[in-house]
Formats: sequence, structure tokens, C-alpha cells
Amino acid sequence: MVIDCGTCEVAGLACQDCVVSVLLGVPEMPLKAEVSDEHVGALSVLADSGLVPPLRLIPSQKTG
Repeated sequence: MVIDCGTCEVAGLACQDCVVSVLLGVPEMPLKAEVSDEHVGALSVLADSGLVPPLRLIPSQKTG
């Protein structure tokens, strides 16, 4: 999974309650990171357990 904060529709609005900010601090835009499926699964388990907030990424649906 690629997390690209530069294309997130809620960047700035939901950053404080996003797992990216918990792990890395509020990113300076644009942050782009690749996360393995294994790690995405682990983050989901942590979020489902209430230990960290979920990923709040909402990719832009811009059409060309």
C-alpha cells in the first residue's frame, strides 16, 4: 500500500487522528510512503484494538 498524504482529501483535517501522525508525527506535506501488506495488517489489528487510530487516508478522486 502506498500512503500519499499529498493526495489525501482530508489532509490537514484528519491528520491528528491518523495512524501516520501517531507513528511519525504530523507529516510535512507531501509525505509518501510504501507500507507492506504485512504492516498494513498489523496496523489494522492495532487500530481495531483501540491502541492507535486508523489510517484516515482518503485518496483524491480527481479525473483527468
